[in-house]
Amino acid sequence: MRGAVDERVARLAWWQKAVFYQIAPLSFQDSDGDGKGDIPGVLQHLDHLEWLGVDAVWLCPVFPSPMLDFGYDIADFCAVDPLFGSLADFDLLVAELHGRGIKLILDFVPNHTSDQHPWFIESRRSRTSAKRDWYVWADPAPDGGPPNNWLSRFGGSAWEWDQDTGQYYYHSFLKEMPDLNWRDPQVRRAMADVLRFWLKRGVDGFRVDASAVLAEDPLLRDDPPEPDFDENKPPPQRLRRIFTDDRPESLHYLEQLRAVVDEFPDRVLAGEVQGKTERIGHFYGNSRPRFHLPLNFALLDAEWNAVALQGQIDAYYNAIPDKAWPDWVIGGHDKKRLASTVGAAQSRNAAMLALTLKGTPFFFAGDEIGMEQVPVPRDRIRDPFERLVPGYDLNRDPERSPMRWDAGRNGGFTAGEPWLPMGGDIAARNVRTLKGDEKSLLWLYRRLIALRRSTPALTAGDYQPVRSRNDVLCFKRMLANDTLLIALNCCHQPRRLEFDATATLVLSTQLDRDGETIRDATILRADEGVILRLDT
Repeated sequence: MRGAVDERVARLAWWQKAVFYQIAPLSFQDSDGDGKGDIPGVLQHLDHLEWLGVDAVWLCPVFPSPMLDFGYDIADFCAVDPLFGSLADFDLLVAELHGRGIKLILDFVPNHTSDQHPWFIESRRSRTSAKRDWYVWADPAPDGGPPNNWLSRFGGSAWEWDQDTGQYYYHSFLKEMPDLNWRDPQVRRAMADVLRFWLKRGVDGFRVDASAVLAEDPLLRDDPPEPDFDENKPPPQRLRRIFTDDRPESLHYLEQLRAVVDEFPDRVLAGEVQGKTERIGHFYGNSRPRFHLPLNFALLDAEWNAVALQGQIDAYYNAIPDKAWPDWVIGGHDKKRLASTVGAAQSRNAAMLALTLKGTPFFFAGDEIGMEQVPVPRDRIRDPFERLVPGYDLNRDPERSPMRWDAGRNGGFTAGEPWLPMGGDIAARNVRTLKGDEKSLLWLYRRLIALRRSTPALTAGDYQPVRSRNDVLCFKRMLANDTLLIALNCCHQPRRLEFDATATLVLSTQLDRDGETIRDATILRADEGVILRLDT
């Protein structure tokens, strides 16, 4: 039996067994006192990653950029911005991570460039430029205005007038971030070469940004009005993005990206996908594969109660293809901190949930110490989303507040002035302090990651739902003769858990009940989650 279990685990790819840790370098560690994190700063804290037990790092953009949108406005896809260090620093990071058994994936931003990218500078030089068709250009409407009604996500028209050439160019996001024209085969070849450049340097894969918006309607048809729109929603949401988002051509382009990644062994392609859960299966692909891991934000978007969570989990598992591998995201640079949305107590359950469900977990640097949204004064807002579409709670700066390493000045993040506010709870919520408390959330993450790695049922086992009752979310993970019951009390009062078996308590979110023998029932304390091994 053990041999069959080992074989099942061995059949999994590394990215199916991995725990991914997202790092936004700007907010991780500043090494030179300018208040902004950098690659040498990441190198300073590899011991933390190794101690925590993560298997892979997803690194936000470090490429040359005007930094109008957190580095996602890229001026050179094959270099490192001096703000973050050098290409030699990057190569050292790859080597040091690999030396510790940790993989590295990079953000890949194929939809657009900065308007300072040489490609766009050449494209806008004239209508006969060799790179004119590398971007989406169109003549004005008969009245001289934009070609159609398409909207930028950052507010206003998605078309920007270019006086010198007498045409508009299209931008899904900022006007300084023109969209590439993926219908042009030269663009596709150039972006494939970008992937190869980094793969040859040893990166283990990519997370593809804004993957569903690579293609737009070639007829430039107007998007229809959103029938459910009301004035409480941001103005960019007043149209249904029928002709600008999720076009079938985009999926074909993703297949081509996947083919490039598959030229290199043991690499992974993850992707940011838009839309509802039922659409996520399309991003896996069928006869022609697309993403290994279309990123799934169901846990972040769910109401935090047992009934809603079991519904989101079931809907997601039913939406992905039969042989597809699931994944679960509980934090990210564009998502509100879970500790703020569900509360500090339930953030322990969130960690247990993500690390015990079948699938690959992703979390964001700072989640392991329970970082919350940090208020940002109006005069310190950096996010263009909030500056251009104010008043709709769109600001992403609060979740990007710098990491806290100790209780000292600026949490040990920088000797200078941090680029964003640090928050007022640094003394209690930092890595050094929580590392000294073996019942802290930080230790819970470490224990869960270690348990997941050492328990084949959690890595490769089947998922079986159990009806959630009385505010307790339940499910089983099973492999061979090992059956684990995970039960999470999603409310702030004690709840009775009944399970009609004898069990050993493997781990509690409170980190104080290891090894208890339980027969038939137990009381879950307020906000407590447990992992039970059932006798079979």
